[in-house]
Amino acid sequence: MNNALAIPVERPPLCLTRAQVEAFHDEGYHFPLRALETSQAAELRTRLEAVEARRGPVMRTMLRTKPHLVLTWADALIRHPQIVNAAEDLLGPDLLVWGTSFFIKEPGERAYISWHQDSTYWGLSHPDVVTAWVALSVSNRASGAMRVLPGTHRVDQLPHRDTFAQDNLLTRGQEVQVEVDERRAVDIELAPGEFSLHHVRIVHGSEPNRGPDRRIGLAIRYIPTYLRQTEGERDYATLVRGVDRYHHFLEEPRPRVDLGEAELGAHRHITEEANRILFRGTGKAP
Repeated sequence: MNNALAIPVERPPLCLTRAQVEAFHDEGYHFPLRALETSQAAELRTRLEAVEARRGPVMRTMLRTKPHLVLTWADALIRHPQIVNAAEDLLGPDLLVWGTSFFIKEPGERAYISWHQDSTYWGLSHPDVVTAWVALSVSNRASGAMRVLPGTHRVDQLPHRDTFAQDNLLTRGQEVQVEVDERRAVDIELAPGEFSLHHVRIVHGSEPNRGPDRRIGLAIRYIPTYLRQTEGERDYATLVRGVDRYHHFLEEPRPRVDLGEAELGAHRHITEEANRILFRGTGKAP
């Protein structure tokens, strides 16, 4: 089964070239693209670390998931014209952000991400999903950059097993139950302010951070408005471009202030609903 995105190219792309769009359809990923200047990425890192100074490491809190609901700068980042233009080139003009997640690895820790497909437990009706992974610090082979297996998005959903391994950064520690030829892997190396794009079905993972600095990234999940949730009664998303003619997702509120009482309450409710979908059938919660 071919799961390449089926969006027709009827107009000049906004961000990518036609060749890059075709390569994404064939390979399942593209990088690097730049959204922020290095100084802007550093400013966002400073704001993130100021939150962590008050609340503890983001990766150990619920703020790891859907931070765009509680941080005004994360809400602005999911709407960044360069990032949304790239998503539109691949998915069409009517776009929702279904989720965001921080992926942060501390230097010297054992945190890793097993080989997996993002689509395994998301419950979305179609594999027409693109993730933009935005680097706020250097992401290279030493620091545990994401690695992808080109072309694996063109196969169907692969079987996975849940490990709930302590050092695995995935929700269920899920990993593919097929042999992975790591010799084919491509390292998605990014400088601060750059971002990559990958298809929801591409097999990818990453190794521990063996570098001298934190590896900080924000993953933004873009979907066309015709997708729907198939595994839960309620799911939420944010319209970032175009028109939502389907209304399959409840609308997420935009944060007016960082970590406000109303923002935190909405975040708590929406992430609890999302976790019912992600952890269904396990008897576990984050």
